[in-house]
Amino acid sequence: MKTSHNPETLVLTFFERVWHAPHELEAIDELMTEDYVIYTAGTAVAGRERFKDWIRGFQTLLLDARTDSEDIFYNEAQNKVVSRWICSGRNNGIFGLPADGREVSFSGIAIWEVRIGRLARCWAERSAYELYQQLITTDRPGQFV
Repeated sequence: MKTSHNPETLVLTFFERVWHAPHELEAIDELMTEDYVIYTAGTAVAGRERFKDWIRGFQTLLLDARTDSEDIFYNEAQNKVVSRWICSGRNNGIFGLPADGREVSFSGIAIWEVRIGRLARCWAERSAYELYQQLITTDRPGQFV
């Protein structure tokens, strides 16, 4: 599949093909540069193969994972795109906590650099702490400590 050079379409295609079932990780080869890097949770995951491994691991801990864009825009040069999104799935041991199959979701914001019609870099911030608090606070679901 040849992807559009429109940065919004590029990100939405990434969400649809990689983060929604059936989770086509091979789409990463089409959508990301070979030297793709994601910066998240204080770490950098560099290269498409390492990124695929990272996603595989994440999707093992969050079953039926999906990411839906809530808002998306890009700059005039079309080399940066920002998305506000919600990721959801079923807890299968995220944060090293017991796998209880509970439906969970968290929000995030990602900024991507686009180069040669592909995603080249990503800086992602997510509400992981709030999700962790929700998971450990079983007597008050939905409330955060």
